[in-house]
Amino acid sequence: MSSWYPWIKWLHIVSSTVLLGTGAGIAFFFVRAKHTGDLQVIAAVSREVVLADGIFTATAVIVQPLTGLLLVMNAGFPLSSPWIVASTVLYLIIGCCWLPVVWLQISMRNLAVAAAANSLPLPPTFWRYYRWWFALGWPAFLGVLVIFYLMVAKPNL
Repeated sequence: MSSWYPWIKWLHIVSSTVLLGTGAGIAFFFVRAKHTGDLQVIAAVSREVVLADGIFTATAVIVQPLTGLLLVMNAGFPLSSPWIVASTVLYLIIGCCWLPVVWLQISMRNLAVAAAANSLPLPPTFWRYYRWWFALGWPAFLGVLVIFYLMVAKPNL
């Protein structure tokens, strides 16, 4: 193994933790903001959700496959290993959930900020987007948990 292997492994673990933690944190705070019913809170939290997703989640989304590939190649695992194939497929499915979520978050932020600025209630579109955001979040979150298991256990599926 290369001398840089522990550093790449460390970066992979940290970025996976950031991915899971940011996703869970964003979901928690956005759901809590919604439950306040306070338009100013919803607008403020939605701004922060979009910012956090852009800084933390997007960075981790890029770092994960790069460091994962370096680790797999350096450790000598074939890319056809069942746990690697399963992790890759799940990562792509998660991405198919996350990309619309990003668009939904930005759209909800824009709707909430406009409503707050004009002292108007949130439009029905906001609530439709929120339901989609919530529904897409679950498979992505569960998928990340399964990938964590696959990384640790490396089962021969």
